[in-house]
Amino acid sequence: IFSLGREAVMERFDVIVVGAGTGGCLAARTAAEGGLNVCLIDVKSMEDIGRKVCGDGIGKHHFDALGLTYPCGEELERTVKGVSIYSPDREAVFKVSGEGLHGFIINRYMFGQRLLKWALDAGVELRDSTRVISPIIKENTVVGVKAKKSASTEEIYSSVVIDASGMNAVIRKNLPLEFGIEREPDKADVIACYREIRVLREELPEPEYLRIYLTSKIAPGGYYWIFPEGGNKVNVGLGVAMKQGFPNPKFQLYKYVLSQPLFDGSKIVHGGGGLVPTRRPLSKMVADGLMLIGDAAFQVNPLHGGGIGPSMTAGRIAGKTAVKAFEEESFSTETLWQYGVEYIRDYGAKQAGLDIFRLFLQKLSDEDLNYGMKNKLINEDDLLIT
Repeated sequence: IFSLGREAVMERFDVIVVGAGTGGCLAARTAAEGGLNVCLIDVKSMEDIGRKVCGDGIGKHHFDALGLTYPCGEELERTVKGVSIYSPDREAVFKVSGEGLHGFIINRYMFGQRLLKWALDAGVELRDSTRVISPIIKENTVVGVKAKKSASTEEIYSSVVIDASGMNAVIRKNLPLEFGIEREPDKADVIACYREIRVLREELPEPEYLRIYLTSKIAPGGYYWIFPEGGNKVNVGLGVAMKQGFPNPKFQLYKYVLSQPLFDGSKIVHGGGGLVPTRRPLSKMVADGLMLIGDAAFQVNPLHGGGIGPSMTAGRIAGKTAVKAFEEESFSTETLWQYGVEYIRDYGAKQAGLDIFRLFLQKLSDEDLNYGMKNKLINEDDLLIT
């Protein structure tokens, strides 16, 4: 049903995916491959999808598990062999490598565009430059979304809605309390980050190793990082837990990191900040007619904040679950619950365990970390998390 002017427009799809990030594109593609009519909605223009402030790192094993071709050409910034983790005084360095640490620093924009094209090639319909305002709920079931493009508002209906809208979580935040899904994370479980892409005077030594620096004084509740990209470029950033009185991460980065001799004469390419949920995943990730994936479901590694791999894993599982729901002609919580079960078995249980370890590390002082790393009370295996 269509109408003119500023009045509502109503359409129907089998599946609506809110957010064309890595998880959203995988969910949309998977559902479309299963024969479903899928609408993918994103607030960005088609040309801007994929632009995101990010650490840009992802493990090779995620590509293997999902059957994705490895990044190459302009999409690949750097092949990664391992991670060097520094104690606060930098006297202890855990240099960890191996099969589990092999991976890539990607051009996030090019990778995002590849996943988007992949979804569109499968028949997904994209609604870009469109902001989802809220879910449409009838009889305690999510049956669609209200969306706005320019001055026009439309109602789009579906049997399944997948919230892949990141930290904005526009669907999750507008659910009634009786749905039993957490609407907001505790601020202490969120990391505020700021990062810049910079060009150094010369290439870093051992550019195939990412660098992570643990220090509660400079990055309380988080860490700062230097990730080599292509040539002399680096991704340098800092994250802090949003506990009461937390410092501004950009201020901390400029005062303590970019002031180091390494960055003398460096030039900024791009800068930006964002929020990352670093905690266990939602215990309930579904409701009648609804699944949540990626940052909207807190599916981020609690230790290092990596979320590209987990979001794609969740997207693939959610897409398959949607296809199965249509085969069973049931879109209830009970039917969609299998998505959450499979995700927890695949990755979520590991994240829950890492959340406990995160809370332990956040209570340690720099002196405790120095002593523990120097004397191997904390070892490489404890910090080797992909």
